[in-house]
Amino acid sequence: MSHPKTDHALVKVPPPILTLFFLALSFLLNRMLPISVPSNWMRWLGVTLVSAALIMAFLAVRRFALAHTPLDPHGSVKVLVTDGPYGFSRNPIYVGFVGILIGLPLALGTIWGLILCPVLILALYHLVIRFEEQYLADKFGETYAGFRKRVPRWL
Repeated sequence: MSHPKTDHALVKVPPPILTLFFLALSFLLNRMLPISVPSNWMRWLGVTLVSAALIMAFLAVRRFALAHTPLDPHGSVKVLVTDGPYGFSRNPIYVGFVGILIGLPLALGTIWGLILCPVLILALYHLVIRFEEQYLADKFGETYAGFRKRVPRWL
């Protein structure tokens, strides 16, 4: 008996949960081994990063809503969104998540988010992005291939 092909990405962990895990880990590590930011301007940099990340994520989510396609990676995508923030990053929401992981801990006085940033990027790729990219390539074919050539994965 054959199984019907699913019409969604086979994402292993919801991206917001992954991001929250790394945020919590950054604060836990700071309690165990505090590493403070060396100056106040880095705290302001953190506030700026969080603000920019939230704006980027909001604009990306808005594009999905305007396209009437689900944001949930386990939903069946109806259209390929390629404008707005998706015109310069294939993953602007995940860029926003990385900005929040770096910025929020900086704003609160620790650099653990910055240290964990490469691990979040790797986790997002291995547990989320590669499955989303395969799904989109299968569903949208040449249209997605052209999008991949024009727009970088991150920035």
